[in-house]
Amino acid sequence: MATGRLFQEVELPEQRSYDDGLVFPVVLSPTTKTNIIQCIRSEKLWLESLLQKRGVILFRGFPVTSPSDFNDVVEAFDFPELLYVGGRAPRTKVVGRVYTANDSPLDKIIPFHHEMASMPDFPSKLFFFCAEEPKSGGETPILLSHIVYEKMKAKHPDFVAQLEEHGLTNTKIMSDEDRPSIPSGRGWKSTFMTDDKNVAEERAAKLGTKLEWIGNAAKVITGPLPAIRLDKGSQRKTWFNNLVGSNTAPIRDDIDDYDAHVELGNGDLLPDHAVKDCMKIMEEECVAIPWKKGDVMLGGEARNKAGMDGECCETYNRSSAGR
Repeated sequence: MATGRLFQEVELPEQRSYDDGLVFPVVLSPTTKTNIIQCIRSEKLWLESLLQKRGVILFRGFPVTSPSDFNDVVEAFDFPELLYVGGRAPRTKVVGRVYTANDSPLDKIIPFHHEMASMPDFPSKLFFFCAEEPKSGGETPILLSHIVYEKMKAKHPDFVAQLEEHGLTNTKIMSDEDRPSIPSGRGWKSTFMTDDKNVAEERAAKLGTKLEWIGNAAKVITGPLPAIRLDKGSQRKTWFNNLVGSNTAPIRDDIDDYDAHVELGNGDLLPDHAVKDCMKIMEEECVAIPWKKGDVMLGGEARNKAGMDGECCETYNRSSAGR
């Protein structure tokens, strides 16, 4: 069992084991009463290596009691920050790099996705923190994206070949105001941090995104972008897209239609049976560990996540390579 000097690996019944011996995710607890910030700084290289091998690290049993404590944990890793420009989820800044995970109602289901996968500039690291332990439910299911890729390629090789060749184009209708009642209800003004349409167009263009105006609403078109990406550290192909959380039918120029729509980069529609099989694979492969107060979760680029109950905070970071 791999451990650092100041961390010990513990087992939880929800973890998943694979044939190659990998246990997902890795769960670390303290071996001493040393401050967690000191632990991270002392073991940073080991922790980064472990994250690359295991995909997600869950830190449990550390005295992280507030969003401010959580921000200190994030800062201890010293990852460059990626500002949340272009993202679709309604969020509120809490402190430092920390934001609420999603401001939509707690009963809303958030489908599996990679953070900002529909944007050309996306975070390579993502932190979560449990500020208040849910009374029931509220898990954040996670899974390994290279496993999804392998299983989808085995079941739908032609479809995966199309994804690799053409990528995906994402389209979404955004109102001028936020709609916190839905998980992806961020309006274009907060998305691009301006109420000026010309400035919004300029900022969108820098993100590889085109805006078309429908009254005060914006049709936001991004792509084609790769749907399958190579994890540079492991040299494995990963399923890197938000396909299962999107509408695969043609988009309507309707300001009441706030779903994200996705199609192949060549304009072809996606086969419903393949999308449904992808969702089934994700549900079968995911791990959902109940949150405990003070938990901190760090995910790398080769992971996929679903939603949480709203009692968690998150922050996101670029890799030092500036992905």
